[in-house]
Amino acid sequence: MTAVQRPANRGRGRPRSTEHDDAILDAAVSLMREVGYARMSMEAVAAAAGVSKPTLYLRYAGKAELVVAAHERVRVGDAPAPTGDLRADLVAQLRHLHDVFARLGMSVIGVCLTEEESLPDLIAALRARSLEPGRQMMRDAIARAVHQGALSDGADAETAIEMAIGAYYARYLAGRPFDQGWPERVADATLRALGAPPA
Repeated sequence: MTAVQRPANRGRGRPRSTEHDDAILDAAVSLMREVGYARMSMEAVAAAAGVSKPTLYLRYAGKAELVVAAHERVRVGDAPAPTGDLRADLVAQLRHLHDVFARLGMSVIGVCLTEEESLPDLIAALRARSLEPGRQMMRDAIARAVHQGALSDGADAETAIEMAIGAYYARYLAGRPFDQGWPERVADATLRALGAPPA
């Protein structure tokens, strides 16, 4: 399988239609949620987006590249802006994480767990362009809190991030609903793990 890369402008013809770009990614997001990664096809995306298959393939060489772009758009492009308040930022990131998988479904995460050997480029691209940027947003929020003196220099950011994100997967796999106060409870537990003083 060839490496999954960002789509590039090809040639010097007319500029690509941003409306087509948006329609394609919107269709990919919708189909990911409805049928999952395995059953989603490039033909179905083109039909749902109202574009021709050549128009779709001009932008994305295959399904893996398209799915990575769709994940990147939702996970990174729609991410909440930092506020400088660590608790508020953690709560916002956890709500956003829930929204991402509510919109995209969990099928690609299942692919990550079962098909890493056969789809290494897809997994690597998802990690680099969607999963890791999400972790970096939390990492930056914790670093700001350390700089502001709200946390000690010895705060274990990586473990805290894994706790916060892992709490989502654990609850999802257990089949438990995400009640309204769930992000706040996880954020507070994460802050306690980081050694933040009680509010």
